[in-house]
Amino acid sequence: MIIQIAGIRNKAEADMLVNAGVTHIGFPLRLPVNKEDLSDQEVRNIISNLPRNVHKVLITYLRIAKEIVDLVSYLGTDIVQVHGHITVEEAKKIKTLSADIKIIKSLVVEKDNFNELVFTVKGFEKHVDLFITDTFDPDTGASGATGKTHDWSISKRIVDMTKIPVILAGGLNPKNVGQAIKTVRPAGVDTHTGVENALGEKDPVLVNAFVKEAKSALL
Repeated sequence: MIIQIAGIRNKAEADMLVNAGVTHIGFPLRLPVNKEDLSDQEVRNIISNLPRNVHKVLITYLRIAKEIVDLVSYLGTDIVQVHGHITVEEAKKIKTLSADIKIIKSLVVEKDNFNELVFTVKGFEKHVDLFITDTFDPDTGASGATGKTHDWSISKRIVDMTKIPVILAGGLNPKNVGQAIKTVRPAGVDTHTGVENALGEKDPVLVNAFVKEAKSALL
């Protein structure tokens, strides 16, 4: 059961997520569209103080295996979530350079791209540990942290076609996460903007509600 929340701004937010029962905390770095909230050094400092039972996830658009492994090593994360157009060969190199790194490969749902997603799943499923489905925003060009949902039936079809665990992301919040889980039956869920207040801060009330609803539906 994976409950991942991404995009914290400081150590206090990280501690709040841990206390709420979040299993994975995502740290977005090297982004093509959205602004980074923290520097590499700040992320490293926060991670060094997190408990071992909470997974630390580098969320990045880097595509070169050595650059990814070097950044993971510096930060101290144990998982990398690759959102860029990385090749299968580079994904394989990540494992060659560091067998301990777990890889989450993004599958970004946009209009009429299901066949492309199937091709990606078949190409990567022997070389990654998890998939994550997310939403493309044609207005901004962003493929993560969009606050927008996608057609959950697409994610459901992906869950059904692969033995690799699938995390569902894209516009999830405390109000819709339960129904999303019941529809897709993923291995876990991820949210970023769905538990933030108007200032872009993680809201403890929303975080706790999200975790509660997700746990209830995932059981």
